Amino acid sequence: MSRPHNEQQPGGAAWRRRGWVIAVVVVGGGVLVGMVVPPAFRTSSKSTPVILRTTRAEQMVTAPQVSFAGVVWRDYHGILLPYSPQDGPRDTGGDLAAGFARTPRGALLAAVHIVVRAGTQWGSKVFEPTIERQVIGPDTDVLRDSTRDAYEQHRGDRQDGEPLGRGYAVLEGFRWLGYAPEAASLDLLSAGPGDSDVTVRAVTRLQVRWQDGDWRVVAPPGGMWAGTAAPIKSLDGYVRFPSGSG
Repeated sequence: MSRPHNEQQPGGAAWRRRGWVIAVVVVGGGVLVGMVVPPAFRTSSKSTPVILRTTRAEQMVTAPQVSFAGVVWRDYHGILLPYSPQDGPRDTGGDLAAGFARTPRGALLAAVHIVVRAGTQWGSKVFEPTIERQVIGPDTDVLRDSTRDAYEQHRGDRQDGEPLGRGYAVLEGFRWLGYAPEAASLDLLSAGPGDSDVTVRAVTRLQVRWQDGDWRVVAPPGGMWAGTAAPIKSLDGYVRFPSGSG
């Protein structure tokens, strides 16, 4: 699959603008999805157990095959996101994304779109309805409040709801931790520049559940992404996205 002309690559000029980056990486002890962050890159050794509750009639598939045939990668404020006519998102009104198929590819696309839109960078008009409608679990309220607090710290004189700017992250790939028709878990691989323009990579652990006719992301423990991410040095074992950084 050919890359769109507007794709941003690690090391490119857009990644170095004003000394900060928008990336799904471990920064300041936690994962800030779509957050304005300085280039300092600190690691976290914490990991989160994967708990997938399914009925006895369901069979867990550890790593289902996902084809990217027919998937189109489109620019979302600087970040390329995947879209499938068959698996979603089917509804992208208001800069949001919903309507995913109950398939492995639908679960993967839902995890990607929801976690990106749950970040502060796109403004409260995006992250608040995303979290309220598409994030579930006991820590959802904490996630919403902490995201709002981070947004307020960075929006300056912008009107409430306005975005903070474009993003410059690259989503490079993923690996399944488990899939069933009711729930799935995966590690999402992303890249961004660290100090001295050195590309750094991290994985964010995401869990999704099928609820009310669509996939929903389970809020991270404690409402913070810090416990769900870690830096990596090797790409072994990850499925690379066709439009990843290569």
